[in-house]
Amino acid sequence: MEHDTTRPVTGTYPDEPRLAVLTAAEAHETIELLQLLEQLDPAGSGPAAGQLAADLARHLPAP
Repeated sequence: MEHDTTRPVTGTYPDEPRLAVLTAAEAHETIELLQLLEQLDPAGSGPAAGQLAADLARHLPAP
């Protein structure tokens, strides 16, 4: 199935509050694991994992 990437995606979203995908504790643990991956794989996926960890950390309150 091919998708038309030239047109914007449109849709409707419910008004009800959405549940978090991760709890705060799970998110903090995920950040720690991503940072570990960054250290273990500096030439492969490490830098991307570190960037993802930093992006996620910016959206969370301090532990």
